[in-house]
Amino acid sequence: MEAIRTVGLTKAYGGKRAVDSLDLTVQRGEIYGFVGRNGAGKSTAMKMMAGLVLPTSGTIELLGEPQAPGATSRRMGALIENPGIHLGLSGLDNVMCRALALGVPDAKRASFEALEVVGLGGVVKKRAKSYSLGMKQRLGLALALVGSPDLLLLDEPFNGLDPQGVREVRTTIVGLAKMRGITVFISSHVLDQLERMVTRYGVIRDGRLVREMSAEEVDRECADYLCIRCSAPQVALARLQDAFPQTSFTIMEDDAIRAQGAITPQDAGQVLAQAGIPVTELFMHERDIEELFVGLMGADVPDNSNAIPGAASLPPRVNGRR
Repeated sequence: MEAIRTVGLTKAYGGKRAVDSLDLTVQRGEIYGFVGRNGAGKSTAMKMMAGLVLPTSGTIELLGEPQAPGATSRRMGALIENPGIHLGLSGLDNVMCRALALGVPDAKRASFEALEVVGLGGVVKKRAKSYSLGMKQRLGLALALVGSPDLLLLDEPFNGLDPQGVREVRTTIVGLAKMRGITVFISSHVLDQLERMVTRYGVIRDGRLVREMSAEEVDRECADYLCIRCSAPQVALARLQDAFPQTSFTIMEDDAIRAQGAITPQDAGQVLAQAGIPVTELFMHERDIEELFVGLMGADVPDNSNAIPGAASLPPRVNGRR
């Protein structure tokens, strides 16, 4: 059973569509990273799933149950933008209000447990107005967790957290997914943290889902490779395949040769020089997750390869890693 399924989900404000025909599927037990630039529609989509914003059109199913417009599932916890905290109440009272509203049995015990999970067990009686920004963020996570939900919607849960707090929240989220089978739908600009926890990604741009990728697919696309640009690429490819049978070679759309495996720029340059094939570029290309997603989100990506093009008549130029 899918944890989240949206079909044609759309939200328009005047003549602008903040979310445009979003078709999204999240499987049970996944940690799904929702990635996009500011204003891409992430928060609006999550608010519609949580019943906080009425969709203009489209349908939402959560945990196999169709959701009426503006309705929310009791099996879902959400932390979207700023946590809904009453600053005059203690941390415990804040969570108990949520637990009682949900009809959670033994609301006090359940509230203590949720606060312990997020690292606020020692300050449960302090008023929320005395909490730091990071502590308030953790309190919002506790509010989402009380009642043992099967699905969590988390919008920028690392906001305001110091490095230790980020690590603790990340560990908590991964533990909930693994130990309790909770499905987590999370948006964040902290890509290096998403990389450590997400099992599948969705990239949204201008309200539309432009791509979905598994964590394994992201790893493959971010893998380092040797890029070779030369005259007669088909002939060069054949020579390189003969010389390095354990290396994977492909010709890219711009006729550059991509090589992944046990090969160095010096090795490739020597083989091609011996074959009399002029090389114009030869460099190791490194692509990190930030570069990949910035490109998918629609921003300009600078060339970080440190490649220096040369004339075809010049000998091969070998560049190291950036």
